[in-house]
Formats: sequence, C-alpha cells, structure tokens
Amino acid sequence: MLNLPKNVWILTACQSLFMSLSVFMVFVAGIIGSELAPTKSLSTLPVATIVVGTALSVIPVIRLMSIFGRKKVFLSSCIYSILLIGLCIFSISKEIFFLFSFASFCLGATVATMMQFRFAAIESVTLEQRPSATAVVLLGGLISAFLGTEIAAIGKDFFETDFVGSFLLLVLLFIFAFILMIFFKPAVKFNKEVNKSKRPLTDIIQQGSFIVAVSAATTGYVVMSFIMTATPVSMHVMDGHSLHHTKLVLQSHVIAMFLPSLFTAYIVKYIGLTRMMLLGILLLFISVFIAFVSHALINYWWSLILLGLGWNFLFIGGTNLLPKAYNENEKFKVQSINDFLIFGFQAFAALSAGWFVFNFGWEVVLLSVLPLLLLQLFMLIWWFFKKTN
Repeated sequence: MLNLPKNVWILTACQSLFMSLSVFMVFVAGIIGSELAPTKSLSTLPVATIVVGTALSVIPVIRLMSIFGRKKVFLSSCIYSILLIGLCIFSISKEIFFLFSFASFCLGATVATMMQFRFAAIESVTLEQRPSATAVVLLGGLISAFLGTEIAAIGKDFFETDFVGSFLLLVLLFIFAFILMIFFKPAVKFNKEVNKSKRPLTDIIQQGSFIVAVSAATTGYVVMSFIMTATPVSMHVMDGHSLHHTKLVLQSHVIAMFLPSLFTAYIVKYIGLTRMMLLGILLLFISVFIAFVSHALINYWWSLILLGLGWNFLFIGGTNLLPKAYNENEKFKVQSINDFLIFGFQAFAALSAGWFVFNFGWEVVLLSVLPLLLLQLFMLIWWFFKKTN
C-alpha cells in the first residue's frame, strides 16, 4: 500500500475531511433540529434533507465532472461547502429551522462529490493496485469518525449559540481540503460513459441479481440510517446521556461501518458473497435485540457497532453483486438507478426516524425495522438456494 501514487493519499485525506461533514451532521443536526423545529417530529428533517440532496445530486455531479474534469469539481465543491456552512451558521443563529434544513439539503451535493473519490483513486493506479487504492481511500471514513464528532463537541460552546463554533471548525476542514486538492493531478481524463445498451431497463431490473443486490444495499442503508439518525435524539435528548457518550457511540458506529472494508475481500473468499450478506442480516437482528433490552450506554454502544458491521456486509455484498446484472455499456444507467434507490429510501428513513422516536419511542423504532429485515432474510435465502442448485 505504501507504494501507491500521491493522488491516492491526497484523496484519502480529502475523504476524511469531506466525510467528517456527514458524521458531523448526523451527530448534531438532530439535536439542533429538536431545539429549532416547530414540532419535535421534524427534528431529524435536516439529517434527511442531506440524504435527499445526495440522491438528487449524484447524476448532476458526474455530468459536471464529464464536462469540467474531476479536479475543478472537487475544488469548487470545497468553496461551495464553505458558503453553505456559513448559511447553516446564519440559520441556527437566527433560529430559522427550515433554512437550516435547506442548507443541509444543498450540502448533499458535497456528499455526492465525495462519493467520486474512490473512482478518482482507481483511475490513478494500475489494475493490480486498484483493490489497495480503494481500501486506502476507505480509511478516510475511519478518520472522519473522530474528526466529525470531535469538532462538533469541541466547538459547541465557543459562542452563545450552541454549535456555531463547531460549524466554524468544519469550515477549517474544507479550507484544508481545498489546499490538498490543489496538488491532485488527474491521471486519466474522466469521460461519462456513453450508454449504447439495447436492452430495455425493465429487462435489467427484473433479474434476480439486480433485485437482490439493490434490496440488500438498500435494506442495509435504510435500517442503518433509521436507527443511527434516531440514536442521538434518543440518547441525548430523551434519555439524558451526555454529549460525550453520544459522541463515543457514533464514533464507534462509523468505525464499525468502514473498518471491515479492509477485510471483506477475504470474507467473501472464504464464505462467499451470499453468506456474507446473510451474516450482515444476522448482525442487524442482534443489534436490534441488544438496543431493545435496555437504554443503558453499553446497549447503545454494542447495538451501534453491530449496526455498522451489518451495514458493511450488506452494502459491500450488494455492491459486488450488482455488476452481475449489467453489461459494461449499461453500467452508468444501472449504477445511477441503484444509487438513487438507495439514497432515496435512506432519506425517507432518516426523515421518519424523528417522527417515530418522538411519537412512539425508541422501542417502536427498533421493532419497525424487523419486517424489512425478515423480508431481506427470505430473499437472501431464496437467492442462496437458487445459486447453489
């Protein structure tokens, strides 16, 4: 890994800085929302809007990169994000909840831009180095688990209005990312893939491999986002756990989401793709059970760790299964549909999490994901026997 090009390390550092925004918003947006929202049920709206913004921005971001190149879009995204963070500061200072939610929605484009870092890294290395390059960039997610939550906690009381200082620290991260990205040198000119597929889209999406791949990744994201979004509200606002303990739980969760990515290739090699996804479902069931038993800190902690692991196995499994559903010249449109479905349903989960937790309680949040997990379990069992027969 140490012999990878400079581009990969620049992208890894920028991944950690950009993704700190996502971790930061999951940590503080629900708490801020609970103070500013006209009704407690809307408290997680800012968390949901950033996911909606991500889903709607994926295709436009790729289109802009095909016109202007990756580097210009990466640099522009840093400036764009700094301006929107300023809008977040203004909205919370003036206590304008829906303006804060709008700013969060616009920051979804920043997350969509970040999703292209792994592809930029792949373009910068040889074919043999691609797995290592992808793994190194994913390490940025581990760093963001600490950066995003730490700057939120450190800056919370800098000013009279809570979290204004935290957002100012977030600005510093994007200034640093801008400086780093200046040294990024695109190795290969990015061209949007021309879709010459003759197969109707209906034929593609009816395939078992497409259905299982998309449903697995979507289930992982929906369950993870639903419970994760409700966690800071349930822990800090409703149960009275300290901000420090809430931060610890979310940090552990994000680490559990990304650390297994360095080993999933070996897991797939030894137990197979479908078994790994089945293991992911099992981990999510255990996560729900542990959280249901008690509101104690240790239960939140273990539950969120297992939630992150289960998400990883389902999402990585679905991502690796998806290419079996399309030909090379169908890649762009199939991946676009895949991402739109995942982030669209994730946005619904994030939005409804606040309504569920405030109106029905933490236990109902947990129980409500069980039908989805059972459906995905039966689907994976069907797929397992279909592929082995």
